[in-house]
Amino acid sequence: MRGTVIIFVKAPRAGKVKTRLGAGIGMGRAAALFRIMTERTITEAEKGGWRVMLAVDPVSALQGWDTLWPPHLKRVVQGPGELGARMKRVLTMAPSGPAVIIGADAPGFRARHLHQAFAALGRADAVFGPAADGGYWLIGLARRHAAPDLFRNVRWSTKHALKDTQASLPACFDTAFLEQLRDIDEAADLPALGSYATAR
Repeated sequence: MRGTVIIFVKAPRAGKVKTRLGAGIGMGRAAALFRIMTERTITEAEKGGWRVMLAVDPVSALQGWDTLWPPHLKRVVQGPGELGARMKRVLTMAPSGPAVIIGADAPGFRARHLHQAFAALGRADAVFGPAADGGYWLIGLARRHAAPDLFRNVRWSTKHALKDTQASLPACFDTAFLEQLRDIDEAADLPALGSYATAR
C-alpha cells in the first residue's frame, strides 16, 4: 500500500519560527536558515513513490508561499494545541496506509531515510528517527492497529520526548529505529548545517 509523508512546516517569518535558534543568532537569520532547511527537506522527500503532504502553520499559510512550498503538494493546517495534538490531528487527515511525519530541521535527512522507514513499517507498527537531544526527527505508523493514547503525556522539547512517545504506544506494538540525526534547535547545533550555517 502506498505510504504518505507529512512534513511539518511553519511560515518562515522572523520571530515566529526557530525562536530558540534566533535567540542565539538573530531572528532574521534563524528564519532564513529554516527556509533553506525546508527547501532541502521537501526536495529529498519528493524523491520517492510515496505521497507528500505539508502540515502548515499558521492557517494563513494554506495560501501563498508557493516559491518555498511547491503548489502541487497538498496542504493541511496543523491546527491548535501542543505538538502531539497537532500530529495526531494531521495523521487522521492522511490517506489510509502507512504514514510518516518529519520536521524540516534535520539537515542530515535524505530520501533513503524514508525508504528505510516505510520498509520498517512493513514489519513493525511504529518507526522512529531519534534525534541527538532525546527527541526524534521522524515518527511513522503502519496504522494497522489503533493507537488511542498516542502522544499522551509527552514532555515535548525535553530529553524525554522519544521515550514518552514510545510509552504512549500500545504495549503490543513492535517498534523500529532509524539512525540518529541532529536537528537544529539552538546556535550550538549549527555545525550540523555545514556551509549552509553561514546563510543570511
